[in-house]
Amino acid sequence: MDQEQLTEKSLELLKTLISIPSFSSEEDKTADAIEDWFKAFNIPFQRHINNVYAVNKYFDESKPTLLLNSHHDTVKPNSAYTKDPFHPNIEDGKLYGLGSNDAGGALVSLIAAFTYFYARKNPSHNILMVASMEEESAGANSLRGLLPKLPKIDVAIVGEPTLLDLAIAEKGLIVFDAVVKGTPSHAAHPNLNNAIYNSIEVLEWFKNYKFDKVSDALGEVKLTVTQINAGSQHNVVPAQVDLVIDVRVTDKYTNAEIAEILKREAPCELKERSLRLNSSSIAKDHPLVKSGVALGRKTYGSPTLSDQAALQCQSLKLGPGDSTRSHSADEFIYVQEIEDGIDLYIKILEKFL
Repeated sequence: MDQEQLTEKSLELLKTLISIPSFSSEEDKTADAIEDWFKAFNIPFQRHINNVYAVNKYFDESKPTLLLNSHHDTVKPNSAYTKDPFHPNIEDGKLYGLGSNDAGGALVSLIAAFTYFYARKNPSHNILMVASMEEESAGANSLRGLLPKLPKIDVAIVGEPTLLDLAIAEKGLIVFDAVVKGTPSHAAHPNLNNAIYNSIEVLEWFKNYKFDKVSDALGEVKLTVTQINAGSQHNVVPAQVDLVIDVRVTDKYTNAEIAEILKREAPCELKERSLRLNSSSIAKDHPLVKSGVALGRKTYGSPTLSDQAALQCQSLKLGPGDSTRSHSADEFIYVQEIEDGIDLYIKILEKFL
């Protein structure tokens, strides 16, 4: 099948995926639809829960493996939707529907590119296509949980909306729970150790704190207080204030280093929820990046998290769509973006394989 026919079929698949609710951990019906694609093209595949994956026809264990990955789960539609989130409607060149932009467009484009190269003889790399579940919830059965069942991966393209530019680095994430302590008391009595007042200094510290190292691609580590909770009665000074700190980590630090620094220096108690969502990157001179740059695409560092965080190898985030549309009301992707995405993936892989 030629590229034009693959593009047409990909658009049909995306419409099907949009029409099926596929919230994280509830992707069984979209997994069925992806299976139907592989069956239609006589491509053997495997399925683990709602992860569907396949390798190229001439897979050779002696060769390195390129992973093509995107996800088919979605968040739940927000209350501001004016259109049916499960009705794949095209208006003025825009395909509307939940998951169209994040990350259905990238997913079907990668599946099309994989299908295009599936029977390529003697490629330089094996190709592993994974349509994964639970990306939005970072669940235990997402790409991270699937990795032990997959062949060794040497490099990856992760499909997310990047306006078809090359995200050569992605920030990692650590969420901290912080506790600011004080002395509980009746509000009518003097209290020089009020936990809420003590939190003012702590909040200022987090607001002004800067990490020393700055990444060329990702800039500074970004530290943000996102939640605060204290007290249950108007006349009782609480014993503590609970804060949540969101830290976006660059490739200049490991998550463990960030945790060690903040626990040592912060003026309050801190406990990290997890250290597993690491930053990701790929060398600027990697053939995949050079191939994309040669085709006129720009490189940049991405502040948003994806399944790249599960990978230990070099990885490139690339896909049709715009991340600012993700999780928005009346989500859409341009039909032209999907066509351009398939074309770019194929051209990059043509040079790479």
